[in-house]
Amino acid sequence: MSRALLIVDVQNDFTEGGALAVIGGDAVASAVSEFLAAHAAEYDVIVASRDWHDADGDNGGHFAEKPDFRGTWPVHCVAGTPGAEYDPLLATDAVTHHVRKGQGVPAYSMFEGVAEDGVTVAAVLSEHGVLMADVVGLATDHCVRASALDAVAHGVHVRVITDLVAGVAVDTSERALAELAHAGAELIESAQAFGGTNP
Repeated sequence: MSRALLIVDVQNDFTEGGALAVIGGDAVASAVSEFLAAHAAEYDVIVASRDWHDADGDNGGHFAEKPDFRGTWPVHCVAGTPGAEYDPLLATDAVTHHVRKGQGVPAYSMFEGVAEDGVTVAAVLSEHGVLMADVVGLATDHCVRASALDAVAHGVHVRVITDLVAGVAVDTSERALAELAHAGAELIESAQAFGGTNP
């Protein structure tokens, strides 16, 4: 049974000091790296996504001078800038597919992005016969939520590893996790992932 790890948007602009920093973002980056060091071999596919917005324009209304922080946002993760790069605490050597999303348009789910060769996440999972996917990253209440819901819709069994995600706000993150559980996702901690203990 093929298994994938989906690492959502662990980028400088979403971790401490970034344009849209999530509290605990750096801790998630470090914890995901530790998890990978212990368990990368358990996965047939490891996909990491990044927001990769155009420098010109508002990316389809995604950027705004007066953002509402629900559908519009400050400028963030502009292609080729330090803010769009992976957090340096995230080890990416085991990543098999790097996905960029939001190139000129709003995008939350990694399933809206493409790898360097133009292949979609859905195609990668199908090609490798993935039946199970673990989801980690940032932010719980936005891009993790959207990516996990799309993974469920793709027909794979999804586990959200709750100690390897962080959200913008506590209440919206709790609602997102409840929505994911209702949609059929399993909520686990990293220590439960493979029957062992935390790395």
